[in-house]
Amino acid sequence: MVQGLTKEEVNRKLLHGVAVVLPVGIFYGPALLGVSEEWVCLGVFGLLAAALLIELLRFRNQAFLNRFMKWFGSMMRESELRQLTGATYVLAGSGICSLISLRGESAAAACFLGLTLFILGDAAAALVGKAFGRMKIGGKTVEGALGCFLLCMALAWWVFPSLPDFLAKWGTPFTLLQMLVIATSVSLLELFPIRIGRMVLNDNLYVPALVSLLGLMIR
Repeated sequence: MVQGLTKEEVNRKLLHGVAVVLPVGIFYGPALLGVSEEWVCLGVFGLLAAALLIELLRFRNQAFLNRFMKWFGSMMRESELRQLTGATYVLAGSGICSLISLRGESAAAACFLGLTLFILGDAAAALVGKAFGRMKIGGKTVEGALGCFLLCMALAWWVFPSLPDFLAKWGTPFTLLQMLVIATSVSLLELFPIRIGRMVLNDNLYVPALVSLLGLMIR
């Protein structure tokens, strides 16, 4: 591995990428499972509740913490030892997107797009940044942001238009300008995290929702 890209970081981002089942479930779950969108939304929040319970046990029960660290400790960042893990924030961001998706088919398509691009784009940004990053901006790199943008554009250009029901629910032609705006927004929001005073918000929480809302606005 080069330039700080470790096996643990690769494993972390591979696990992060598995979270793409969340936007897939939000978008296709109602039809595949024969349930309403509201039930899928409740399912996502159920997973979030389970994750928060695990976090509580991790903070309050030493025996549980020891076992948790044995399984996942190698993939955790130092900051996560004292606060919520990125996985819990991903579930929280997915919960927000699942609520937005209840507004209708176009909202569901926008959330499917925004959440998927963020999950995979964020993983690409971390891996490319660790491997090749030279130009740093805070804790992120320009190279990582470029990797995020290129992957988002590739997915938006080649993958999403061919996915079942996506264009029908998007409701309008999926244009190159829309792809550029959404891919750029994911990359920039990932590169420049929102700060409130000295606190830096976790991008897993808010970026998918902001990108999804932007997708609704420009469609």
